[in-house]
Amino acid sequence: MPIDPVMKLVLDALPMASIAEVGYQGVRDAIRERMAAMPPPAELPRVEDRTITGGIKTRIYWPVSDPSDLPVVVFYHGGGWVIGDLDSHDATARAIAGGVGAVVVAVDYRLAPEHPYPAAVDDAFAALKWVSEHAAELGADPSRLAVAGDSAGGNLAAVVSQLARDAGGPPVKFQLLWYPATTLDFALPSMTENAHAPVLTAADTFAFLELYLKGHDADARPATLAPANAESLAGLPPAYIATAQYDPIRDDGVRYAELLRAAGVPVELHNAETLVHGYVSFGIAVPAAAEAVAKALEAVKAAL
Repeated sequence: MPIDPVMKLVLDALPMASIAEVGYQGVRDAIRERMAAMPPPAELPRVEDRTITGGIKTRIYWPVSDPSDLPVVVFYHGGGWVIGDLDSHDATARAIAGGVGAVVVAVDYRLAPEHPYPAAVDDAFAALKWVSEHAAELGADPSRLAVAGDSAGGNLAAVVSQLARDAGGPPVKFQLLWYPATTLDFALPSMTENAHAPVLTAADTFAFLELYLKGHDADARPATLAPANAESLAGLPPAYIATAQYDPIRDDGVRYAELLRAAGVPVELHNAETLVHGYVSFGIAVPAAAEAVAKALEAVKAAL
């Protein structure tokens, strides 16, 4: 199937800068310009910026003005561990809060190359533990805790799910992984099929990983970098994995779903056949993307 026509119109009007061509600072600037051109996000009763343990910045979203025992979702934004922030994914976090009926804590983890791997992992796990410990004061129920993320954020959500399992907590009940980077296997078919796809190219994936791994062995693939390489995936929380047909890392999500199922973990895999990498960020402008996002959020709501 071809790329969704509305998605194509949006991409033509707001073309993505390639990190392989303009560098990471150029892409950061382009993201800010693109977000300024998008429709305003959904209103919520309460949104608050808060700095938590270790100086990690977060933005907390409440779907109701008087929260009590709500589910809570820790959200990690995408951007190749190099770009993105609380503002770039503000609309996505709001959509999760409203769609799930949950408190959402979006995490502004440190970015590479200024802070290479494993800084993002350290921040992501520290934030998860903080949310679990402070859930009651947020009006949330720590027993109904989920993680979510897109792309690099999906990678971090998968990684912290493993870290939490191995550490005996916090108890993560569900993981929502939108087109996650899980294997870092550049030989998977989608990497060739979508080498020159819109939004993310194969060259971009190499560039992002190189910046993230600055000063580290590029051949090493520990589970905190590539969660598919964990010695065991048994005992992980159920997952909803969403992929996009026109995405070089589409098969990362497919492969991780296969591995989780083989380990006895319940998984729902959904491939958006007309969409591209990053489609979640276009949900407020592209009906097909909004539909795919809603489907994922229904799964989270049901699980929590």
